[in-house]
Amino acid sequence: MCGIIGFCGSLPASEVLLAGLKQLEYRGYDSAGIAVLSENGIRMEKAIGNVSRLEEKLGTESFSGNCGIGHTRWATHGGVSEENAHPHHSGRVTLIHNGIIENYKEIWEKYGVGRTLVSQTDSEIAAVLFDSLYEEGKPEEAIWKAVSILEGSYAFCILFEDIPDTIYCIRKVSPLVAARVKEGSFVASDVTALIAYTQEYFVLPEDTILVLKKEEMYLENQGNQVKPELLHVNWDTTAAQKNGYPHYMIKEIHEQPEALHNTITPRMKDGIPDFEVDKIPDDIFKNIHQVKIVACGTAMHAGLVGKVLMEKRVRIPVTVEIASEFRYQNPIIDNRTLVIVISQSGETIDTLASLRLAKSEGAYTLAIVNVKGSTIARESDYVFYTHAGPEIAVASTKAYTVQLAAMVLLAVRMAYVRGIREIEKIKQDYEALKQASEAVHASLALEEEIKELTYALTEKEDLFFIGRGIDYALSCEGSIKLKEISYIHSEAYAAGELKHGTISLITEGVPVIAIATQKEVYAKMISNIREVKARGALVILITQKDTPVESSLYDYHLTVPELPDEFTPIPAAVILQLIAYYTSVHKGLNVDQPRNLAKSVTVE
Repeated sequence: MCGIIGFCGSLPASEVLLAGLKQLEYRGYDSAGIAVLSENGIRMEKAIGNVSRLEEKLGTESFSGNCGIGHTRWATHGGVSEENAHPHHSGRVTLIHNGIIENYKEIWEKYGVGRTLVSQTDSEIAAVLFDSLYEEGKPEEAIWKAVSILEGSYAFCILFEDIPDTIYCIRKVSPLVAARVKEGSFVASDVTALIAYTQEYFVLPEDTILVLKKEEMYLENQGNQVKPELLHVNWDTTAAQKNGYPHYMIKEIHEQPEALHNTITPRMKDGIPDFEVDKIPDDIFKNIHQVKIVACGTAMHAGLVGKVLMEKRVRIPVTVEIASEFRYQNPIIDNRTLVIVISQSGETIDTLASLRLAKSEGAYTLAIVNVKGSTIARESDYVFYTHAGPEIAVASTKAYTVQLAAMVLLAVRMAYVRGIREIEKIKQDYEALKQASEAVHASLALEEEIKELTYALTEKEDLFFIGRGIDYALSCEGSIKLKEISYIHSEAYAAGELKHGTISLITEGVPVIAIATQKEVYAKMISNIREVKARGALVILITQKDTPVESSLYDYHLTVPELPDEFTPIPAAVILQLIAYYTSVHKGLNVDQPRNLAKSVTVE
């Protein structure tokens, strides 16, 4: 949520800031703005809508100055307006802010006397606080005093009007990354904004001040210099571009075979999952008596599939918890609990809070993340990095399927080290995972067929997904994918629950996407499909290839290659992604940046 970019160097700051904000558009936002330090003070411009509108307001006139900050805002406190857009200004201070200040009312009551607020945001009140505490020439002192008062999460980039060509940054929870290159000093909320200049960066440690100047950049903590830990991005600007595809989402759908290969192959040794490269010890799998998978949204749906895989192979209780609920439910965890947290960005705030709770209770923690150096990756005991590369579209696709692959590898390794599963079956699981990854090509080959059938969905107001077992877990992901980018109301149901209320919603022409890839419950699933078809539903049926099925039961039939049941979600997920994508395209919607959504959820 929200995007931050800051620059001090030899280039025109306004051009650098606009380019950086464009790279951050995928995070989701509703307004944008920049502020540049010049000889005549701080000059600021804001606009509602996308970055191109801000660019239009600036016109051909370039803000003079080589030091500035830029921001894309996703509304939390206050509606969508230019006044609420960042940067915010108070006295000698101009700042941009990601996060939420929880005690903003108390701060305003104490420090806002005699001032008039321009916006309805907590961020402007933070600017008031910094300005109230600032003594000329002592910015660090003001920052330390301010953050000792602030409650909540934040990433600040601050300009002080009387300090030329310098940006001060500090964060708590909300991410910031930085880099020093020949052109100058950069800071951003996401490495994507820096990748045009460098593949080397570092994550700003919490409670440490980062100072950016034209000729240098340094970290300090209460007067002590801090040496950053440099990280390397193994992709370049081309990986974060569309490369001829009309949208990032469809590009990323097509990148799944490579992402799966990159995630699976390095972790296999003689046909057995091996985590030596990840430095994940077998002891954490041997000594546990329960597993809790904690995540949000799509990542949580990957956990639902993981639960089925693990419980069948390891035979210990596995629960899947919504991260935003987990820490408020007094969860039962101890030093024999393995808590697996899943987050594409590694910055999801609810998941991070759950991780911290689990660690405080003595549990083993293992993070499945896609972004190296992210907060969750750094704070977890152990990390399983998925190798999906940058995912720009808000709707997650390749990050989800590599999370599924991660769950398979973890489940199989856990069974292996606990001596529960025979070596031959372990190797069969690996072969099945390879086949499932290769089966993604078969799903992609259905693209034109799916493109045509989704015309039938564009005018629908409601849609239902049904499935049993692991197909129900996949249905949850298919439903969220469709609703988040097509805006069609969609729900996922365990097919056996239809008769317990939901079937009252099935009327003539209502679409039902029925996933029936599980042989063990296939006959039961067919009975449920008959029930909805008898009430006039428009049925899109997904089965394994060569599965016998009566043509009267469906309007459209899509298949995945023959696989062991538990491995069908990988190719079937791709079919559901294509259904969501083309439904949205046919409706003329913004596929990559759906309304009200953000790629990385860094506020509660």
